Amino acid sequence: MMNDTNVIEIRGLQKYYGKVHALRGVNLEVKGGELIGFLGPNGSGKTTTMRCMLDMIRPQEGTIRIFGFDPQVNPMQVHSRVGYMPGELNMEANMKVARALRYFSELRGNSVDWEYVNQLAERIELDLGKQIKNLSKGNKQKVGLVQALMHKPQLLLLDEPTSGLDPLMQQEVYHLLKEAKADGTTIFFSSHIINEVESLADRVAIIRQGVIVEEAEPGTLVSIEVRRAHIRFKNVVDVSGLAQVEGVTLLSQDGGSMVTLRVEGELDNLIKALGNYPVSDMNLERQSLEEAFLAYYESTEKEEI
Repeated sequence: MMNDTNVIEIRGLQKYYGKVHALRGVNLEVKGGELIGFLGPNGSGKTTTMRCMLDMIRPQEGTIRIFGFDPQVNPMQVHSRVGYMPGELNMEANMKVARALRYFSELRGNSVDWEYVNQLAERIELDLGKQIKNLSKGNKQKVGLVQALMHKPQLLLLDEPTSGLDPLMQQEVYHLLKEAKADGTTIFFSSHIINEVESLADRVAIIRQGVIVEEAEPGTLVSIEVRRAHIRFKNVVDVSGLAQVEGVTLLSQDGGSMVTLRVEGELDNLIKALGNYPVSDMNLERQSLEEAFLAYYESTEKEEI
């Protein structure tokens, strides 16, 4: 249940790494109980923003308040309320998973319900008896997820939480996040996967080159989605008409019976146009977020000019 209290308030956040201007004035508010998707290409500033929120690194300019506290001044007040899953969790290689999680529990004053930890591990098929060094990337992700969730925090900060997980396990993680939200937890998670954010988030903050360029409802993300459509026809046809469809670009044509198109935004116009063609087969391939952003912002900038 969302409320009007700001759990996260960020104003004018600037961060440099030497000459690299990683954050260029990030402004963001997150209400209590919201599930926010932080969407952007790799290198856009997602991880840097989250690390600043926990005072793991310090910005050169700007202010951050988490539950009203400045993380630089009151880190304990912030950390005690937050569950954080980094993009890569570094742990002692020879330690077993259960011991690693007990270590995290000890850091929190042994306040964790171990029965709940076992439930989480069972749901995401995490073997607590294995050594960290014997875990795959996906299973290390699961350890990171359990340690973030196990103390039932008021705020979850998750950096690419489903990276390295198979599709079925991704769905289970989505269920866990929705359950946490239903219990009143505020969730802020970064991703570069459009459909992941679209399926989970109440609201989306899009960051590009260190600036939040858009805040939107998830349904509007279709406007920046880019797909590659491979279409095979029953016989040789003239496909020049397809290139005239809004949002469609002809990429290649193989003898007139096979065509590859780039489709920006919704598929509706293309599907209607294909009704006039003898289609034998069609395969849709999602392009990377980087390609989607490039296409979307190039067209936006052209319109503004």
